[in-house]
Amino acid sequence: MRGAPHTVGDVMTRSVASVAGEAAFKEIVRLMRDRRVSGLPVLEDGDRVVGVVSEADLLLKEEFRDSDPDRRTQLRRLPDLWKAGALTARELMTSPAVTVRAGTTLADAAGLMARHRVKRLPVVDEQGSLEGVVSRADLLRVFLRDDEELAEQVRREVVAHLFPGPRSAVWVEVRDGVVRLVGRVRDTSLVPAAARLIRAVEGVVDVEFAPTKEASSAPVPP
Repeated sequence: MRGAPHTVGDVMTRSVASVAGEAAFKEIVRLMRDRRVSGLPVLEDGDRVVGVVSEADLLLKEEFRDSDPDRRTQLRRLPDLWKAGALTARELMTSPAVTVRAGTTLADAAGLMARHRVKRLPVVDEQGSLEGVVSRADLLRVFLRDDEELAEQVRREVVAHLFPGPRSAVWVEVRDGVVRLVGRVRDTSLVPAAARLIRAVEGVVDVEFAPTKEASSAPVPP
């Protein structure tokens, strides 16, 4: 019943700044500044993604510049201390890189970012070659969909299927991504199902149901 979901390939950035494993520290900092990005894929063998170097990796050099950590800190943060002395992307990078395919849904990509606590994911093909990068900001672009576009999709994919026929009269209103169903329905037990389906439409912020006097009130589940 639902249309095809948006995928990473629909929103990713295809013109991507990257570095080779031997890229020097200052070269990485300069490229991040010039391209206004906070992380770079690290490539080997041409375009195969082997890791990601981020601002957090680079800042370790500043954090430990004048410090003399005690033994407990040394043991707990040994990888960070090692990175603080790194000079190249290969030494600085987090590897293996957490990557995603272009056909991955936005929901799955968002879940992957959350689980691994990363702000961006390199997009790779079957061979692991770089195709683009998807960021948190890219995933949020789905919430910029036009209200009328959302309303039309809800009418077509939800209302037309769950509330057909002359005995049901349901109007769809959308404002700032919040969908509001107004009218009467023959079977109010379908309202929770409608709410779940509408929330699954990409770009929907929330859903409300406002029955007319002819229909009993049905709560919309969270």
